[in-house]
Parts: sequence; structure tokens; C-alpha cells
Amino acid sequence: MDGAAVWQIIDEERAGLADLLEGLDEEQWAVPSLCEGWTVREVAAHLSIGPRMPLRTLLVEAARAGGRFNRLVDNTARRKAELPREELVAELRAAVGTRRLAPGQKLADALMDVLVHGQDLAIPLGVERAMPLEAARVSAEHTWRMGFPFHARRRLRGFRLTATDVDWSAGEGIEIQGPISALLLLVSGRHAALPRLAGPGTDVLHHAAHNP
Repeated sequence: MDGAAVWQIIDEERAGLADLLEGLDEEQWAVPSLCEGWTVREVAAHLSIGPRMPLRTLLVEAARAGGRFNRLVDNTARRKAELPREELVAELRAAVGTRRLAPGQKLADALMDVLVHGQDLAIPLGVERAMPLEAARVSAEHTWRMGFPFHARRRLRGFRLTATDVDWSAGEGIEIQGPISALLLLVSGRHAALPRLAGPGTDVLHHAAHNP
């Protein structure tokens, strides 16, 4: 995918998520998401931050977090989540059409972020949210190769991942098959993808998830 096509998908995802969030009630905003420790509200807040964060603010937040990336992300999302939900929706919608990335972020990161976090919201809410196949394939490949923070190749060493709806595979070992959207969630650390996957490797992962 070229840059223009990636930005178009990001715009469509942001607009669709803003529509979804706008239709939720307060109880739904408090539903736990697939991101550990975050509700729908914190995920919505996180999605609205990236396109608006200047480098200076990022440096201040990094210092507050002691240089720890995950703490920085958590802190900024929780602080942002204190805003009224209408403001969070408005900020996410205002990001549609921007071509600005968060400091240090790559375009492939932004694509993966909005696709995965869209499912972090939708799945716990029982909302079906289809992923564009080519965008999901690009994001799965990017996530598989990127290392930090997901370390997919290390976590999934000994497994062979094969998509059933696009031409994509990764790894070597026990077979795991399924739609590329579920494999993207798997490589980004979401075990909620397992019910949509098949193959002998899924039994191994199910056992590991329930016996940490």
C-alpha cells in the first residue's frame, strides 16, 4: 500500500470509530477493553492523542513516566480520559484528514494502532467491525517484524501463522490458521483472537493463556 492509501484507511477507521463511540452510552464507555487495565474510554482517549501531541509535550510526558514507554502511554490515556466523552469523540473526528503523526511514529504504526484499537473497543462491546484485508495484512507483517512493544516473533516462536483470506504467513512450527484480522490481533498480544483461529497451535496457546 502506498502512503495515500494508508492514510485513506486511517481516515476511514477514525471516522467509523468516532461514529461508534458517539452512539455509546455511559455504561458502554466503562466496559473493559482488550487493553489490560483500560476501559473503552481510555482506548478512545488514546486514539485521540497521537495526531495532536507536539514533541515538547511528549518529552515532558516521557520524563514523568521515567522514560518507560508503556507508562507514558498509560498515563497520557488516563489523563485524557478525564475529558467528557463528547470532547473525546470530537477530537478523534477532528483527526480525520490530518496527515500528522505522533512524534517518532511511523505511518505503519499509525495504521496498526487504529486497526487494533478499533477491535479493542468493538469486541468487548459485541460489535462486528470488519478490517480492510490489505491493511490488516500490511499491519500484521509490520507488527511481526517490529519487535518492541509486542515482541511477536519471540512470543510466538515455534508457531506457523497462516492467513486464510489473504496471502500472508509468518514463523515456523505448529500451525495456526485464520483470518488476517484475527492474526493481527494475535501478533499484537490479544488472546481474544483465539476463538477465531484454528489449528493445533491454538490449543497450545489456549493452555498457555489459562495457565500463565
